[in-house]
Amino acid sequence: MKQKLLLIFSIAVLLMVSMYVMNTAMISKEKVKKPNILFIAVDDLNDWIGVMGGHPQAKTPNMDRLASLGMLFTNAQCQSPVCNPSRASLMTSLYPSTSGVYFLNPDLKESSVANKSNLMPQRFKDEGYYVTGVGKLFHNGGEQNERYVPNYGGQFGGFGPRPKEKISPYPGHPLWDWGVYPENDDQMPDYKVANWAMERLAEKRDSSLWLGVGFYRPHVPQFVPKKWFDMYPLETIQLPNTKEDDLMDISSYGVDITRLNHVSPKHDWITENKEWKPIVQSYLACVSFVDEQVGKVIKALENSDYAENTYIVLISDHGFHLGEKERYAKRSLWEDGTRVPMIIVGPGIPKGKKCNKPTQLLDIYPTLLELAGLESDPAHEGNSLVPLLKNLEVAWPHMARTSFGPGNYAIVSEQYRFIQYNDGSEEFYDHDKDPYEWNNVILNHEYKDVIQQHRFRIPQERYKILGKNSTGHKSYAASEKNRE
Repeated sequence: MKQKLLLIFSIAVLLMVSMYVMNTAMISKEKVKKPNILFIAVDDLNDWIGVMGGHPQAKTPNMDRLASLGMLFTNAQCQSPVCNPSRASLMTSLYPSTSGVYFLNPDLKESSVANKSNLMPQRFKDEGYYVTGVGKLFHNGGEQNERYVPNYGGQFGGFGPRPKEKISPYPGHPLWDWGVYPENDDQMPDYKVANWAMERLAEKRDSSLWLGVGFYRPHVPQFVPKKWFDMYPLETIQLPNTKEDDLMDISSYGVDITRLNHVSPKHDWITENKEWKPIVQSYLACVSFVDEQVGKVIKALENSDYAENTYIVLISDHGFHLGEKERYAKRSLWEDGTRVPMIIVGPGIPKGKKCNKPTQLLDIYPTLLELAGLESDPAHEGNSLVPLLKNLEVAWPHMARTSFGPGNYAIVSEQYRFIQYNDGSEEFYDHDKDPYEWNNVILNHEYKDVIQQHRFRIPQERYKILGKNSTGHKSYAASEKNRE
């Protein structure tokens, strides 16, 4: 009888222990949060950061350090060299040729295709994240940010304070100005953006966090306080590498599409007025200023409760010319207009690695979904970068595609850039032999087969242009008229 009672008692104890273990496991599982996301976007930042070597004098210790903590994608391309379509593409993982958002307008709400897409911030909100953001994440000032980013924190003055009169002698568009202004860092919107983000990172939450931080510099007007200019004395400034007859092997259509009716200064005006060094100096100063703001946010993250379980992504929306191919600003299908910094840091990602595979901004959304353990979206046109984050030697059959209006495309592989314009003219560059894209070898028979491989990547279906009367539309329309 005693043995029977002992057996019953033992079974009861085992059942109680088992239930305790199961309940503890369930509670622990509930407490395990999905990884946090810190998404940092820098406006108009090209490869002029130290770790990318775009300019030998660039001082960007914070972005360089960030790259050392994770993976730097050295061949990342935007989907359009214009703010609005680039950011729309990134947040939907849809190409402009799919959404119809090609230029500075319209808003995403006017695209029937994009309207069917669950935008990145909303998707993470739907997955239980606390989603918030600040600064420039979408385009068109704060309007789109307020509509598409839950708990949006504001833009703090956007492109910032401006003097009563222009600092530079350039007589054109008021945004195209450069020089020392204002007096202190705390007058700059990006300073306030960084501080706001730091405050969010200091808060404690029960849910996982998706935090977007959008910085406005180095977008024009290229103003920052004097101490940033002091880092780059004017007499020491090195100009970008250029070639005098660089445009001789490019069609007039290819030249005109990014220049006609655009508000940026012409290269002849810049050189005649001796403003090339000042505008390069201003850009470098702005980059160093925003680098410090990035560093403040990263430090706040490292000192927060989110430090051990957060993926960080830093990108720019497109590149920027500063005299290369005799142009300024973006809106080109060349390397300087489409290549962007892209850094991904986080749990399990190898440190200090560089990937030269062709990647794209619209790869970010599917990548973050996979890193967060969430289901992929079959509507996405981007590819998750997780295979590359795990193994740089993995097969990567993809190429990157950029467009400027329907019919104008750049297709980029690991070694080559192929450009096809709406008038049928083409360009082809071998980056191994010609990193500055000075020699268009489209007629070189040696590249016939590889050119055809790139040509096959041009999309045949192109959504109609939505919106009207933006700067991009004017340039595109003018070049189309010239073609006729």
